[in-house]
Amino acid sequence: MADRLYTRTEKLTRARLLAKGAKRSAGDISRIERQLDAIDRRAEDRARREAEAHSAALKAARDAVATATVAERTAPRGPERAQAREKRKAAEKHLRSVERARR
Repeated sequence: MADRLYTRTEKLTRARLLAKGAKRSAGDISRIERQLDAIDRRAEDRARREAEAHSAALKAARDAVATATVAERTAPRGPERAQAREKRKAAEKHLRSVERARR
């Protein structure tokens, strides 16, 4: 997972500040560095929160697959088992979509 997730505006602001800092490299660039650090902190926090949310969603999807599998195995033969099989397949499909959603 990426260490930082920048929004489009943050990317543009960083590029502008880096260019401005390069022009002023002989002078005082502490204000520019503070702004860049603030943007970096927000991006790191966003990346951390998204990773935690994805981890929770992945755990929930895996639990749903396990529950559906057990329900299928314990269902009596006939329409109940077919219905349980469809629920398991839907849970597996959802799990795959959550796994693919990871950046």
